[in-house]
Amino acid sequence: MEPFFNELFDYNFHCNKKLIEKCLALNTVPPNISRLFCHILNAHHIWNARILQKPSDFQVWQEHDLKDWADIHYENQRSSFEIISNADNFDRRIDYENSEGRLFTNTLQDMLFHIINHSTNHRGQIAVDFRVQGEHPIGMDYIHYKR
Repeated sequence: MEPFFNELFDYNFHCNKKLIEKCLALNTVPPNISRLFCHILNAHHIWNARILQKPSDFQVWQEHDLKDWADIHYENQRSSFEIISNADNFDRRIDYENSEGRLFTNTLQDMLFHIINHSTNHRGQIAVDFRVQGEHPIGMDYIHYKR
């Protein structure tokens, strides 16, 4: 499982880094793109915190300055790789509260995969927003990353 998740999180890091670079090159980041990407960053942080049984520093829809995106992204990635490296059982069940205060239990594997899937979903929405803004979206397919 460790090699699988390391690969997925490397792919996730690659895509988010490309998105940050594209946004830094724009004169102005469209508000919905900023909102969605901050949500990706926040959710990744929140899930890492749940796995580590720590309080989160961010709210689900909290906005961040573009200049801070890369640092937040790097820290999310570092934390996820640490979680993966230290995992002795990916089927380990973890109790946590969601953003509405409801209690749930999922496996570490489920939670890690959710981070990736959630990010991919919102990057797809961002790609649509780029098109709406007249911008060419970044190619972020997994197979392109592997080539």
